[in-house]
Amino acid sequence: MAVHRDEAGPVVNALSIDVEEYYHATVFQEAVNGVTTGLQSRVEASTERVLALLEAAGVKATFFVLGEVGKDHPAIVRRIAQAGHEIACHGYHHTLVSDQSPEEFRAGIRRAKAVLEDVGGQEVIGYRAPSFSIGSSEQWAYGVLAEERFRYDSSIYPILHDRYGDRDAPRFPYEIWRKGGEGLIEFPIGTVRFFGVNLPVGGGGYFRLLPGGLIEMGIKRVNAREQEPVMFYFHPWELDPGQPRPSMAWHRRFRHYVGQERHEAKLAHLLASASFGTARDVLARTVHGPSVSIGTQAASAGSPASITRNGTTS
Repeated sequence: MAVHRDEAGPVVNALSIDVEEYYHATVFQEAVNGVTTGLQSRVEASTERVLALLEAAGVKATFFVLGEVGKDHPAIVRRIAQAGHEIACHGYHHTLVSDQSPEEFRAGIRRAKAVLEDVGGQEVIGYRAPSFSIGSSEQWAYGVLAEERFRYDSSIYPILHDRYGDRDAPRFPYEIWRKGGEGLIEFPIGTVRFFGVNLPVGGGGYFRLLPGGLIEMGIKRVNAREQEPVMFYFHPWELDPGQPRPSMAWHRRFRHYVGQERHEAKLAHLLASASFGTARDVLARTVHGPSVSIGTQAASAGSPASITRNGTTS
């Protein structure tokens, strides 16, 4: 079921940050065969750089935080919450959903949700799978998320990719799962459509690799021509070119490190070129039916507002 905008004025895009260590990245893990012993933690410093960037731009964002980061570095999660950003869940460990059983997945998101809500002091209703790892064989995960009181997911990238993605998936927020009165909204990573092909404008390695102006043009095209929001994402470690560089195959080195030196400046320009907000607030601007409780960030301290068909809240 599609989700439709119900508000006039400029389209507000969703800005999201996946909070993890540089060595949690799947390509890094593969490059070092999972051996990260002795590698220093850099997540607090790199996330502080992100917070400073957002403060300078006057932008609020959604931070998809690993549960283990919340447990080991509670101060940075508190800083995120105190700055008025949304805290969402990235799982407990950076383990692909495709490598977990339904029981393991449920235990991990339940543990992470509890840690993040306790430390951050706000309800956690959003989830993103590590490396977008909910594929056709992991559809069961949506029901588990809804049962564990998540209200939206952002784990689908509607592109053709060698590691993840579903090029046939809807490009904008839609209801991906429903059972009775419980539902789950999917907020896909942003794409622009040219000549029948979905091209990536939602961040990640593509933003580091491609000219920033090209991505900005794509986002503006989606906002202007389709009147839809784009979900954009990045990682704090992408703003940290001084991170360790262990030996790895050239193609993995390229994927992980390309464009890190220019990334912060490109992000600053992007944030000045388009409107951005939290995923929760962007979804609260939409109307869908039957309703799924989303609520704005301002409502997150209590019961979230329910979005109805006429765009009012209750």
